[in-house]
Amino acid sequence: QVQLVESGGGLVQPGGSLRLSCAASGSRFFINAMAWYRQVQGNQRELVAQITGGANTKYADSVKGRFTISRDNAKNTVYLQMNNLKPEDTADYYCNVQADTVLGAHDIRPLEYWGQGTQVTVSS
Repeated sequence: QVQLVESGGGLVQPGGSLRLSCAASGSRFFINAMAWYRQVQGNQRELVAQITGGANTKYADSVKGRFTISRDNAKNTVYLQMNNLKPEDTADYYCNVQADTVLGAHDIRPLEYWGQGTQVTVSS
């Protein structure tokens, strides 16, 4: 199984920057896509950015040109660099990892994992 630990959230003024990190650990897994989602209380969780195993990326229209997703495969870590933050970026941010997980002999399954969430608040 895979455990995800997120860090980097906090309070920042409009126009500021934050960098989120999410490190995956565990045993016998092979990470495919990694992504960041965000959720405002009462709303659905939405995709912010995703990066595939081949380093192809996609972004929500609302963050294009301001956010950058990247990954360090040696560290099993995904990052989200957030620049020019706006109050509407305020949300809980969740790391998402899709990994082929070895559950037993001849039993490898594509599973999805979520981090615990980290809060980002953009306010003056």
